[in-house]
Amino acid sequence: MARTESNVDRLYDALRRMATDFSFKPDARINESALASQLDASRTPIREALNRLVAEGFLTFHSGRGFFCRSLSPELVMDLYEARVAVEVEAVRLAACRGDERDIAILMQELEEIAPDYTSGADTEALLAMDERFHTRLCALSGNAELARMLANLNDRIRYLRLIDLRRLQAIGLHGQTMVSAHQRILDAVARRDADQAMAEMRAHIERRREGATQAVRDAYAQLYVPER
Repeated sequence: MARTESNVDRLYDALRRMATDFSFKPDARINESALASQLDASRTPIREALNRLVAEGFLTFHSGRGFFCRSLSPELVMDLYEARVAVEVEAVRLAACRGDERDIAILMQELEEIAPDYTSGADTEALLAMDERFHTRLCALSGNAELARMLANLNDRIRYLRLIDLRRLQAIGLHGQTMVSAHQRILDAVARRDADQAMAEMRAHIERRREGATQAVRDAYAQLYVPER
């Protein structure tokens, strides 16, 4: 039994990475037989792992037709960003109200130490990883494990688009210093226990990036459907 569960977990991790990175094209039907061959697994654990991804919003299932990759549209992306605003604004409110003083101080020190890494020449994936780490750590200050779980899911579902958006911003001369400045303002408000200001800063920070989501979707389709030569 343990071996079966371990196999499903292995397949789930592999398939989740594929879904996160859109290795499956948006709205494309997923070939279970091909996956079983590719991942050296039987179809039963493959299907169990796929069902888990359906429950988490990475895939969809249509009765009689099978599993499909999630859609990639401006409307659905807006839904994800709105959900992220709701989760992170509430999380930062709780962090300001009940975050542990020592944990806040540790996060402030860490942000100060890595601030020089937010540069125009920073690797995009490293920049996004730093951003996600900050938001994850800040959410943890809320003391609410469910909010942390929801944020982790949302981060994974918009990561591909956020990478594309960051690359676009770097190409036009914008870089991570804008990001780290926003992080510092948010965290300063949390440290002052100013929940209203922390919420306002967080909302503005996320909504600035939401504005680029439509362009990111167009860029994503251009990347995912590059004509073969």
